[in-house]
Amino acid sequence: MADGGETAAEIRQLMRSCRRASLGSLTERDGALLPFVSLVIPAIADDHVPLLLMSDLADHSKHLKARPQASLLFDGTLDLAEPLTGPRVSLVGTLNVTTDPADRATYLAQRPEAAFYADFGDFRFYRFTASEALFVAGFGRIHRLAGSLLA
Repeated sequence: MADGGETAAEIRQLMRSCRRASLGSLTERDGALLPFVSLVIPAIADDHVPLLLMSDLADHSKHLKARPQASLLFDGTLDLAEPLTGPRVSLVGTLNVTTDPADRATYLAQRPEAAFYADFGDFRFYRFTASEALFVAGFGRIHRLAGSLLA
């Protein structure tokens, strides 16, 4: 079994290799909290924190404004014939708006196509603060880590 440092390094490598992720947020419908999942395009900051650029008009952004608790799934199995044998990591934590110019610069350096809409008035940059990571690297390789170990 890999130690926490080796596992954290594998998780960071997986996150950097993914061009897309699934974002889970919570929405309230008829008095009940319901999960909501959407596609997002992440970038990874130098401190290994996922960054997102999202429109205020998107449902997930509205959900996060009410409740910043979220999850991100980075899926490294997309090209595999047997996806359950491949790596993926689910992060649980909070997603909050960032106005840090370094976050903006990092995001646009990794996702230059976003420069077209990054300055639209309804778009905001976000930082994901992970409290926990569940890393599945295939059958029998499952590791749960504190989010702080990813930094």
